[in-house]
Amino acid sequence: MADKDNLHKFSAAGMMITLGIVFGDIGTSPIYVLSAIIKGQQLRPELILGGLSCVFWTLLVITTIKYVYLALNADNKGEGGIFALYALVRRYKVGWTIYPALIGCATLIADGFITPPISISSAVEGLHLIYPELESVVPIVIVILVGLFVFQQFGTKVVGGIFGPVMAVWFVMIAILGGHQIIQHPQILKAINPYWAINLLTNEPGGFWLLGAVFLCTTGGEALYSDMGHVGKQNIRVSWMLVIVCLMISYFGQSAYLLHAYETGAKVSSPFYDIMPKWFLPYGVAIATMSTIIASQALITGCFTLVNEAMKLRLWPNLKVLYPTTHQGQMYIPGINWFLFFGCIAVVLIFRESGAMEAAYGLAIMLNMLMTTTLMVYWLLLKRKPKIVVIGFATFFYFVEGAFFISNLDKFPHGGWFTFMLSVILFGGMLIIYRARQLRAKHMEFVEIKDYIEPLKDLMKDETIPKEANNLVYLSMANDRSHIDSNIIYSIFRKRPKRADIYWLVHVDICSEPYGASYSVDPIIPGRCFFVRLKFGFKVEHKVNLMFRKIVQEMVASGEVDEISHYPSLRKYNMPADFKFILLNSRVAIDDSLTPLEQFVVKGYRLIKSISLSTAEDFGLELTNVEEEKVPISLKTAKEIKLQRV
Repeated sequence: MADKDNLHKFSAAGMMITLGIVFGDIGTSPIYVLSAIIKGQQLRPELILGGLSCVFWTLLVITTIKYVYLALNADNKGEGGIFALYALVRRYKVGWTIYPALIGCATLIADGFITPPISISSAVEGLHLIYPELESVVPIVIVILVGLFVFQQFGTKVVGGIFGPVMAVWFVMIAILGGHQIIQHPQILKAINPYWAINLLTNEPGGFWLLGAVFLCTTGGEALYSDMGHVGKQNIRVSWMLVIVCLMISYFGQSAYLLHAYETGAKVSSPFYDIMPKWFLPYGVAIATMSTIIASQALITGCFTLVNEAMKLRLWPNLKVLYPTTHQGQMYIPGINWFLFFGCIAVVLIFRESGAMEAAYGLAIMLNMLMTTTLMVYWLLLKRKPKIVVIGFATFFYFVEGAFFISNLDKFPHGGWFTFMLSVILFGGMLIIYRARQLRAKHMEFVEIKDYIEPLKDLMKDETIPKEANNLVYLSMANDRSHIDSNIIYSIFRKRPKRADIYWLVHVDICSEPYGASYSVDPIIPGRCFFVRLKFGFKVEHKVNLMFRKIVQEMVASGEVDEISHYPSLRKYNMPADFKFILLNSRVAIDDSLTPLEQFVVKGYRLIKSISLSTAEDFGLELTNVEEEKVPISLKTAKEIKLQRV
């Protein structure tokens, strides 16, 4: 935690790291934003000035005010992003807040399928200006993507140190190139006047629908909020002051060139590359490609973090998580890595060039931003902010982002369907998991543990029943010492009586806080039966076996339990006692009468569970003495059947 706190402190090193891992997506947008705005349009001053004015005010209003200023204040112990925001409001037990969180997660991951291809393709396409005979850059883009995703398993610690300096070079480069054009055509500065934006949206034919292209300039805003936990809000805020200046200079410089092209009739191929001197093009393409690779790396890492948080909150199927380095928070999830890889390759093969990918880009992430706004409105209400302030915030941002969302709907038939389809699939899977767990929790039976203390004592003494283990450990759904899952009672007494010397009931609680691990122990039968509550932050790796061993060692040291085996032949030689974990998999009884929706949820959940990590691996128990048992759970009482004896 000390390293994490130091990283969050404002410093020059912190700013450099921030440049490398936070601003990659939004920082490389100048490569394709203005190309998207003028695509298929006839150059005219109203289009150029209006589009630039829209970009200017979008970066100020959405990125700066909403995300850099407001959203960064909605942090959960220093962590940001849709799940951190959800964790802030879910403690008030308001059920509907889960849906914006699920939609936000699904759309942000869907965005991960389109950002690497469009960023890398738009950079590599600069090669067309150097080698006009080059027919397609698709093979080059695919090779870069293969290298990028293969590299994930080794971690980015070795090359991570160059991310910040490379992005610093990138921002200096785009500022110098843009500044040179502004000096030559200073009249472009009048685009700061919002009149030009309003004129484009209200008076120019089809002007409103250009918002879909304008929106591309702020698509990295949500990632900026999500990455707060890596570098801290102060580093982001101060770095943004430098980044936005460089971005604005680049956008104004490219637009100045477009005005010059309009006046002289010069051919425009790519505003970003057209303003580069011919001798500098190879260097410009190389720096742009490196910057987009870094931006893609940051997004992939962000997806790993997001999915890991979803797994901890029990909203995503369990997947194997590896930690290739000792770097704080760096992880590798093979299933997600290759899922994103094949999705990115599919995007490249389907759309083939960045111009076509622009049509698929923006719709999903716009939904994400609306969900963040929804949760922020509720958070402001919970913080007891003046209602006039909350109403003003909601009205303004719903109006602005609603306009962007409507304009992005125009992209749906041209490629927006791709990310929308992915979002729906991901949201559907998470909703099934949430509903299944909700259904199980609602119908899970808990019984008074005091009613079973005497039977448990007698079972311990009954030598006619073979001993299961010295220590028998059950993971319990019940979260207090006075109750116990009926499934555990079924397993101990009915399915196959299980005699042990000591029984442990372990309840794992995932908290709203991102970090921290603690435990408490309540004796049910002194020295013979204990209720253990383990509490983990939702970003902490919950290795139950490791933590449980530490708890037992501390209890042995305090004299609460005996660590020596209870088998006479082993006790004679001071052999340690054995532990056996029993994992209960609840299954719906065959004779249950379920509604069609409940049947769909149960079957969908079983399918998802079949392809996910086992419970034993999820809790770090795969190398222990563990047994998985299926036990019946009744979700709904079956219809009574009249049975007559004859």
